Amino acid sequence: MITAIENALGETITENRPVSRARTGTVSVLKTVSGRKFILKTAADPRRLSCEAHGLQELQKADAIAVPNVLINTAAFLVTTYIASAPADNAFWEQFGREFAALHRYTASGFGFYEDNFIGATIQKNIAETTAQASSWHTFFMEKHLLFQYRLAEKNGYAGDEFRQAFSRLEKAVPGILEGSEEPPALLHGDLWSGNFIPGSDGHARLIDPAVYYGHREADLAMTELFGGFPNIFYAAYREAYPLPDGYERRAALYKLYHILNHLNIFGSGYYRQALEWMRAPFSR
Repeated sequence: MITAIENALGETITENRPVSRARTGTVSVLKTVSGRKFILKTAADPRRLSCEAHGLQELQKADAIAVPNVLINTAAFLVTTYIASAPADNAFWEQFGREFAALHRYTASGFGFYEDNFIGATIQKNIAETTAQASSWHTFFMEKHLLFQYRLAEKNGYAGDEFRQAFSRLEKAVPGILEGSEEPPALLHGDLWSGNFIPGSDGHARLIDPAVYYGHREADLAMTELFGGFPNIFYAAYREAYPLPDGYERRAALYKLYHILNHLNIFGSGYYRQALEWMRAPFSR
């Protein structure tokens, strides 16, 4: 593998330093004889590598927020440019909010994506199989994302009577909850939290580890709030650049549920009560 990378880069690699090991794969920093650095990724499931590469390349199309350049993409490994991080000050967060809004102005003709990819360790279903899924956001989100996670929870043994009743009620209510927020399908990072961006030395964010698809931009924004959130200046800048329709907080509860269900399916019953709470949240907001 290293020889193949050296041949592709045209340089000898002098350092291969692992920085992350997980059951899904590994991440290493490569350093060459000239001092240049690169990121090397491997994966237990090689589909993860191609999905990540395709996601980064899709985000580049929007020309809104920079991402690592894909240099080598094979079934065995992925090599991208290395991004050095810098402190994130208020100016960074304001700029990031505006650039995130600009990303969401890049749209497509239908919801979904040309391939399924991964949301954490779980497959994310993106391929619209019907006209309704491609043209109706509430149909796509319900059938491809929420229902998929719910059925996975059933398979994993988490869906008792209380759980099933709460989801059944929510499923019937989804069209009404999302009514009035209709917008063109926007390009989404899909899994944006504090671990999936890097503050660059130029004051601009770099997005990493995407789970891209075309959906409602509020789903992307809601994910940023789920685990502690970003500073208020980020959200203020976003809203100034691209105001949200009324009723965002109620819809955000629905979008957060998708990720909580995913955590339930990945990490287990410790997320059961939280999943139940977020199933009920849209009815109390």
